[in-house]
Amino acid sequence: MSNAAEVPTPCLLVYGDRMRWNIERMVRLAGGPDRLRPHIKTHKLPEVLKFHLDAGVTKFKCATVAEAEIAAQAGASEVLLAYQPTGPNPLRLRMLSDLHPRTQFGAVVDDAGPVRALSNAFAGALRPLELFLDTDCGMHRTGIEPGAGALELYRFMRSLKGVCAAGLHVYDGHIQDADVAVRRARCVEAFEPIREFREELEKAGLPVRTVIAGGTPTFPIHALDASVECSPGTCVLWDFGYGDKFQDMPFLYGALVMTRVVSKPASNRLCLDLGHKAIASENPHPRVRLMGLEEAVPVMHSEEHLVIETPLASNYRIGDVVYGVPRHICPTVALYSEAYAVENGVATGRWLVTARARVISV
Repeated sequence: MSNAAEVPTPCLLVYGDRMRWNIERMVRLAGGPDRLRPHIKTHKLPEVLKFHLDAGVTKFKCATVAEAEIAAQAGASEVLLAYQPTGPNPLRLRMLSDLHPRTQFGAVVDDAGPVRALSNAFAGALRPLELFLDTDCGMHRTGIEPGAGALELYRFMRSLKGVCAAGLHVYDGHIQDADVAVRRARCVEAFEPIREFREELEKAGLPVRTVIAGGTPTFPIHALDASVECSPGTCVLWDFGYGDKFQDMPFLYGALVMTRVVSKPASNRLCLDLGHKAIASENPHPRVRLMGLEEAVPVMHSEEHLVIETPLASNYRIGDVVYGVPRHICPTVALYSEAYAVENGVATGRWLVTARARVISV
């Protein structure tokens, strides 16, 4: 980056041309923008939402009310909160819906209690809240298994005022096989009970308008099924965790971290200002792939420091810049209050990571 000397570290860099290319690739894989409902938890940035909207993508999925708010502010036509609302969140969603009447809001549910709370919160609303039954296809993190209980819950969703049953939400995050043939077979097997359940609902007079399926690893598989909407997220920024594992998905790195050498504690050691607070650290090392230092061995990682051993240490001076690809980009973005936008090799401005906040206005 030509003006790196002007940018403090550690920092997050985002590349507009690469993100736009990734979004175009997503649209092509899905067969059109209408079949996409990307998850915005990866980037949390209004500017990246604009890239999507420019490509014709108008429906989004999110994990927090704050993320739902930035999507509505950007002009999204539909926003799904893919996290069952509890506590004050049903009322927050109602307030958001009142503030943005042009956006259709939705939420996932897997229990009658939140369904009632959402119905009460949206009583008298100009637009009902769309409910999607969170249907467990094998991950066992959230959701309800297909069957009689799920059918009765869907029927209950249709019986209340203020809400309407819009379809099913099915996340298969447990399917992450590197071999695409194995991943495809497991995905098809996991979704067979979902297809049968959808048929059962419709035979019972309970229409299913939309099925929102999968995440990034199974995106190319669901993209072949015109009966579902796809909700990839990571591929707009990409990272080496997914890039190494899923080589059938040739997306570009749309974000990097920039760090500097802050100390040289030994002849073969470099200390970088890339601690736990600057790079997602829930995974084992390597948590970042340092460009030009790919063979470096991490030996110490603390809040503000990353110490690596490398035979190339003598090539670096204190203050030198190093760029890195995160292993897991989604939680890395959430560590930064702002990102530096890079166009044509120049940092052109700072973008607030707006939805890093849990609360914006409601």
